Amino acid sequence: MTSELSTFAERLRASIASGFPADTFGTLALEVFGLQFAGNAAYRKICAARHITPLTVTHWSQIPAVPTAAFKELELTCLAPAERTHVFHSSGTTEQRPSRHFHNPQSLAVYEASIWEGGGENLRLAGDDWRCLSLTPPLAQAPHSSLVYMFDFVRQKLGAAPGAFVGRSGADGVWTVDPDAALAALTLDDSRPLLVLGTAFAYVHLFEALAASGVRLRLPAGSRVLETGGYKGRSRALPKAELHALISDRLGVPAAHIVCEYGMSELSSQAYDSAGLAIDCGARNGERVFHFPPWARVQIISPETGREVGEGETGLLRVFDLANVFSVLALQTEDLAVRCGSGFKLIGRAQLAEPRGCSLMAVGSNNE
Repeated sequence: MTSELSTFAERLRASIASGFPADTFGTLALEVFGLQFAGNAAYRKICAARHITPLTVTHWSQIPAVPTAAFKELELTCLAPAERTHVFHSSGTTEQRPSRHFHNPQSLAVYEASIWEGGGENLRLAGDDWRCLSLTPPLAQAPHSSLVYMFDFVRQKLGAAPGAFVGRSGADGVWTVDPDAALAALTLDDSRPLLVLGTAFAYVHLFEALAASGVRLRLPAGSRVLETGGYKGRSRALPKAELHALISDRLGVPAAHIVCEYGMSELSSQAYDSAGLAIDCGARNGERVFHFPPWARVQIISPETGREVGEGETGLLRVFDLANVFSVLALQTEDLAVRCGSGFKLIGRAQLAEPRGCSLMAVGSNNE
């Protein structure tokens, strides 16, 4: 079964790299669901508890979604222990049990293709002469972070130096920003545009340090800032519009060059905001509308009914990600979102009890 998944992974990687045809999503989703049902014992048990098999599923939206919390409890993978060459953990403190998303070389190749092609013009920037700065620790200090892996991959694609990382990871696993290193990189006498990558809380730490020093910067023309993730109690939390106002004020980057990214360790694809479509969806005051690449789909699910909500209504974000070849295609997140056409406006984490053990089997699909 792993060999069949490896073949699927190579086909998918090649398709992503050559411009994925959106009309193939449904067929490929049913194909990989059948392979995951056969090769992923934990997932098969969840499907059996819902009385769903590949024989009963006729549309990708019927594929059973697994709660992201299940990655903390179960080994949701088609890879045998000896085949697992890498594992990504969810972020959090050392006291928390992390999610585990296992990978092998083929799945990492798909992940990298999804990063680069899915990022579009947000990452594949015009011109070849770019600098890159990440406010996260380097990969050596955070080897199980899918975000750091992504940022390091982008750094390499842009040809930036390994010293582009100015974050640090403490013994407790908590990330901080080295303000001196960050300031040195931000004030470097270099006219090339800079791509700054970081989490929301890292930007807050950076701007507090800049404010304490009375420093305001103006990055070279064309520079961009990518921000992602929440605060997780690691800094004061700011509304998105306020954070972006600070980015513009402290770094001199216009709002149009601030990019929002949505991802998680359990996924292999990322969503980016589309500011141009926000007005059509009623977005106001800096709200962003996110879209995944064509090899992923989203639904906004009512927690009361388990069914997809109507346009403009709020529910829980469910993601179907073909790039999750060796784990689980369909994931039920704990994130609240507003349905906005084929995209979504992200609200934040729902205040829900985390399902454990056998209760994982009871999370129904939207077609039950």
